[in-house]
Amino acid sequence: MNDQVEPENGSSLDGRGLVQARGRALGRRNFLVAAGLTTVGVVWAANGGTSEAASALMPRPASRPIATATGGTGTFVVPLDSVQHTRTWMAWPDSTAIYGRKLSGMQANIALIANTIATYEPVFVLANSGSAAAARKACTAAGVTVISSIPVDDCWMRDSGPVFRTNGAGGLDTVGLNFNGWGNQQTHANDALVASRVAAYLGVPFTAAGLVSEGGAIEADGVGTLMATQSSIIDPNRNPGKTQAQLESAMCAAYGASKVIWFTGISGQDITNDHVDATSRFLGTGKGLVQTPNPADPADIWSNDENQQYGVLSSSTTALGGPIAVTKLEAPDYNKIRATSEDFVDSYANYYVCNGAVISAQFGDKTADANAKAVLTKLFPGRTIVQLNIDNLGNLGGGIHCVTQPQPAP
Repeated sequence: MNDQVEPENGSSLDGRGLVQARGRALGRRNFLVAAGLTTVGVVWAANGGTSEAASALMPRPASRPIATATGGTGTFVVPLDSVQHTRTWMAWPDSTAIYGRKLSGMQANIALIANTIATYEPVFVLANSGSAAAARKACTAAGVTVISSIPVDDCWMRDSGPVFRTNGAGGLDTVGLNFNGWGNQQTHANDALVASRVAAYLGVPFTAAGLVSEGGAIEADGVGTLMATQSSIIDPNRNPGKTQAQLESAMCAAYGASKVIWFTGISGQDITNDHVDATSRFLGTGKGLVQTPNPADPADIWSNDENQQYGVLSSSTTALGGPIAVTKLEAPDYNKIRATSEDFVDSYANYYVCNGAVISAQFGDKTADANAKAVLTKLFPGRTIVQLNIDNLGNLGGGIHCVTQPQPAP
């Protein structure tokens, strides 16, 4: 990215010229749209329609069924993040084409998150060979291992990394979601291969799912229920010509689930088209969390989205037929946080659960930060709640959950 297009005030860039209604862009990565883009349109079709241009640019996802991995005969499912982990996977950003002068701040936040998680469990950080030394210098915790044999384009491992599954009988396998740069909106030649290369590095089975998506777009409760936004999944730049029913079937096959709770979402306002993991999360069977608007902030499309997700999840049932008890996690007051970017991601819900801890963000609104810590403390008894200043990451459209991928213990 050159200096002529990079703003001086710390705000995110939006190469599509889209208007941000207020700035609490709970999707993420508006900033990245300015680098390595195609000209594919951004408006999704609810009827699964597609365009000739989108079709030509889109790699078709694998249609074969998910393979059965070795290590037992149980059904393979994607578990909650809160199960015991073997390690956490992350990646080291090094692209000045994407981040320009903001790269060092982004790297500092990635190192902070990696070093913090390493207090509780091992962390493997993918880094390009030319930047591996810098990654090792920054990621100083004893539990961090930098791997330079798997090249990356960027650091959003939740979206590009493999989705791990377990079967309750000692088995572990992986599923790839056919990452295509959030609908061909960013260069992703290396990141498209990260999932399969991590699986090969570990020597565990890998299968491509029957849809194109990202890990941050799908939330699983581990016992058959998924939730996602229609805006992110039913997208002609990701899944041209596929209906909601077809995509739902592919999601369930990949995640070992049987039901999808759909939110409408928001299209065309951020590169992810409103990933679910910035707003709604599963806490366990029949338990969920939704970030809700701060009363001090004016109503807009983002607060309406939060309220809609809360309403839908509160009135839904799990795949097992039971109700879902939903906890509200109030957003900070946008006028009291440190960041001033209109596109800053102020999502407490984008936390990461690791062995013995929950790694969450704090934004400088002391009242809201304290409330978020209290809510998470109550929801995750026995775990340490660690709040980090990740404003650089938030300014560039992301959060802690976005840059981490858990490897569950078999």
